[in-house]
Amino acid sequence: MESNNKSTGATRRDFIKTGAAAAAGFMVVPRHVLGGAGFVAPSDKLIVAGIGVGGKGNSDLKNFHDSGKAEIAFLCDVDDRRAADSVKRFPKAKYYKDFREMLDKEHKNIDAVSVSTPDHNHAIQALAAMQLGKHVYVQKPLTHDIFEARALTEAAKKYNVVTQMGNQGASGDGVRIMREWFDAGLIGDVHTIYTWTDRPVWPQGIQWPQQKAEVPKELDWDLWLGTAPYKEYVDKLVPFNWRGWWDYGTGALGDMGCHIMEAPFSILGLQYVKDVQASVGSVYVDEFKRGYFPESCPPSSYAVLTFPKSEKTSGDVTIHWMDGGIQPQRPEELGANEVFGDGGNGILFMGTKGKMMAGCYAENPRLLPTSLTEQHKLPVKYTRVPGGAGGHYAQWVEACIAGPGNKEVSSPFAIAGPLTEALLMANLAIRGSDLRIDNKYPGRSLKLIWDNDAMKVTNFDAVNQFVKRKYRQGWELPTV
Repeated sequence: MESNNKSTGATRRDFIKTGAAAAAGFMVVPRHVLGGAGFVAPSDKLIVAGIGVGGKGNSDLKNFHDSGKAEIAFLCDVDDRRAADSVKRFPKAKYYKDFREMLDKEHKNIDAVSVSTPDHNHAIQALAAMQLGKHVYVQKPLTHDIFEARALTEAAKKYNVVTQMGNQGASGDGVRIMREWFDAGLIGDVHTIYTWTDRPVWPQGIQWPQQKAEVPKELDWDLWLGTAPYKEYVDKLVPFNWRGWWDYGTGALGDMGCHIMEAPFSILGLQYVKDVQASVGSVYVDEFKRGYFPESCPPSSYAVLTFPKSEKTSGDVTIHWMDGGIQPQRPEELGANEVFGDGGNGILFMGTKGKMMAGCYAENPRLLPTSLTEQHKLPVKYTRVPGGAGGHYAQWVEACIAGPGNKEVSSPFAIAGPLTEALLMANLAIRGSDLRIDNKYPGRSLKLIWDNDAMKVTNFDAVNQFVKRKYRQGWELPTV
């Protein structure tokens, strides 16, 4: 009987790879001869545990399984209602409610862990798995706080595991086509990029509900809160609207930024932000009476981030971010009836020789004017991921099986960490501009100067409390 023990499985894989049996004088019969075409031996399957298995977690696990190279062996979710579809889909998988119990009892039987929980619990769950030597796939944004993103980036190096963030557009053809256009000099040197989304599609800029509600019997509310401060349960927070509350989510920027800003990062080789400024939409609750809802993300925001010169640019790069349905001015080269971005989301690169744009996930890339797109068919320079964005999941599975450093992934934490930090830096400015102190808003209209090594804003200390939040007792992030 095959064991699910990771060390045993890894040894079997190494045995197959090194051809030890052949060296001992045995004839090795190919597995596909014994099992038929497409047969994958149990020893070559990745044993996956899912933390957060409803909604996006359910589809993530399905995609890993559909690669044909992963076995979904363990499921963990704090809400039995949300877990129901995954439990039905993977009836042989053992089910837990507390990820700590699952990892403590089953870590010897797990190769890799998928984390698809609310943002505030990503880091503690992913780091717990990494410290046990498990490969990890973490939904976007990678973390809730800047400090956590830096910690997971460092942990990926220290524990030598395969990592991937769930921004599947990083594996799409679109970003690779745009890299090829940029490398060929078709738009010249890029100095400015506009990015935008029509999100949020959940309530923001609102007061925390005053009416308490009964916790559903299927939900472990304490485990759902995890690292966040204790609050009484309220309706319409779980399973979706938590995104609009700072204790749990990171707003529209955290939700969509990893999809939309990934292309600028990978194409231009950007790293860390050097300064950021922001403004936010206001909510008025009466005549000339502005509402103040510090627990809630704003209904809309506009942020401007400056990145220092990279190896692919001649100077600093400015990225403009807009959410809540706000869009930049349409470029003159775009026809009056042509769709800007994908209609609701988009990316616009401004170069010294031209412009290029795409929708969310860098899909449907176009040179401007769009007639140039068909005129410039370049040779493939960057290898395409089989299945494009949909192949993001199988790519991670195969990289885990191959072992660290043996197969490329599109969004390892070495890239996803700095990308997430940049988005969360913009959130610092967004929160800072809406921070009321002594009935004033001292952070409004400021440009925040970032000391990357010290991980702090140097000219407005009040926002540094959000770089690393205070964790609920017993839920502190372990030291890397």
